[in-house]
Amino acid sequence: MEYLVLARKWRPQVFEDVVGQDHVVKTLKNAVKLDRVAHAYIFSGPRGTGKTSVARILAKSLNCEKGPTEKPCNQCVNCMEITGWTSLDVREIDGASNRGIDEIRELRENIKFSPVSSRYKIYIIDEVHMLTTPAFNALLKTLEEPPARVVFVFATTEIHKVPATILSRCQHFDFKRISVIQIADNLGHIAKEEGIKISNVGLSWIAREGEGSLRDAQSIFDQVISYAGTDIKDGDVEDLLDLADRRLIFELSGAVLEKDAGACLKIIDEAYYSGVDIKHFYQMFLGHFMNLLTMKITDGDGVLGDIPDYETADLKKLAQGASRDTIQHLLDILMAEEDDIRRSMEPRINLEYAVVRMAYLEPLIPVDEIISRMEGLEMRLGGGRRQDIPAEQRTRPDQEAVVTESDRSGADEITDGDGLWQDLKSFIKEKNPPLSSKIGSGEFLSYENDCLKIGFPKDYVFLDNIKSVSQLNLLTQMAVELLGKDITIDIKPLEGDARNSSNMASNTAGTTNNIKNEALRHPLVQKIMDVFEGAEIMDVRVNGSRR
Repeated sequence: MEYLVLARKWRPQVFEDVVGQDHVVKTLKNAVKLDRVAHAYIFSGPRGTGKTSVARILAKSLNCEKGPTEKPCNQCVNCMEITGWTSLDVREIDGASNRGIDEIRELRENIKFSPVSSRYKIYIIDEVHMLTTPAFNALLKTLEEPPARVVFVFATTEIHKVPATILSRCQHFDFKRISVIQIADNLGHIAKEEGIKISNVGLSWIAREGEGSLRDAQSIFDQVISYAGTDIKDGDVEDLLDLADRRLIFELSGAVLEKDAGACLKIIDEAYYSGVDIKHFYQMFLGHFMNLLTMKITDGDGVLGDIPDYETADLKKLAQGASRDTIQHLLDILMAEEDDIRRSMEPRINLEYAVVRMAYLEPLIPVDEIISRMEGLEMRLGGGRRQDIPAEQRTRPDQEAVVTESDRSGADEITDGDGLWQDLKSFIKEKNPPLSSKIGSGEFLSYENDCLKIGFPKDYVFLDNIKSVSQLNLLTQMAVELLGKDITIDIKPLEGDARNSSNMASNTAGTTNNIKNEALRHPLVQKIMDVFEGAEIMDVRVNGSRR
């Protein structure tokens, strides 16, 4: 018996066999069930994702002797003829080799005749985008007024080349790339049925090499079986698919993050002499660092679904060794070199230069972390680290009152809300000068039910910063420490200029304040004001003016 390759032997024969195209399958099954089959469909998407297979299944569903049915029997004459490509009523046409107007004219003449032995005459035109413009024009009239019992199914990998006039007369289904997990599951099922022993790791390697194409992955699996037999080891898959470059990718990224430039150059040398294509290796390295950044941002929360578990764990371990800003900066270096490597006659030199720069890059510390460290240092210099008291202890009746410099106590009823706000500002000025510089323009609004409402002009430069969760929590903690009781702070935007109206002495002062606020809005100035304790703009000069 003639040997059938896996891609042909395991080609889907019913809708339930189709992998990764649930949106297409559900729509077509319902169309058959509800007798709402269109006269023309166009299937687009990458190669090997099931376009022509679904077209054949649709043809069998319409022409099955037990149908029309969503699940063809695959045993009647019509089903078997369609499966064996011998049906007179279902024609498959290669658009690449039958692309001229003469072929389309012949098709137009043939569709006038009734089906020979089936309900429908079905024309499946693969790679329809290869038809010439005159051929498309000749086909257009037929699509506008199709004969009864005729269905067209077009398939293409380049939907943008199909004229809009054709698209507008077809129902369009976009086939997606199939995920690595779905392909690996399909290959695992085939391995079980064929009596092939192979690990999940080996299956995932083969699935990834398919690059979203189930047919390509099945062909690669066939090749691996021919190489290693029915008992396939991971090393066999690695040797045949030349997966050493993936191992080298992880080793190289680890050396970069460990700042070992010498090791980086040795790894690139090993890759070069093992026959790795340096440009392809660079693209893999770039994608690897994008995965690292994604892992750092999301902690692998389902975003890297196409990466197997064992590799996800390695990515997570690597990502823990660097800050997000550092990984992002390393990725910036790689992306900046991408175009040069693509055009370079010596891409190895470009790659070596890029990784040496990456290895010698100083680690970047986020601004928030710098501020946090400065605040911690300030508190230690001011008499030690503050110990936060749990809320349940602060509100116990037998708790001793916390006495502050303003002699306020949680046991006392607060009647002077404005005085409370002034005391709080003074307290924060001593404990946290950076925060004090941001809240200085705040205006007391009310104090009710342990809620202190503070207003800031809606265009105040630090309003968004103060309303952020971290800053608002810090402000609330300072208030709790001052009062010895739980309170909440509510920040409200106010109408008006960025300074309290009571502080506006004159129009000239107001103009100067506007200029000062404009300067404060600059991101660099805000960062300086945040990082350097007590930083203040001492003078604002307008071009052409003198003191």
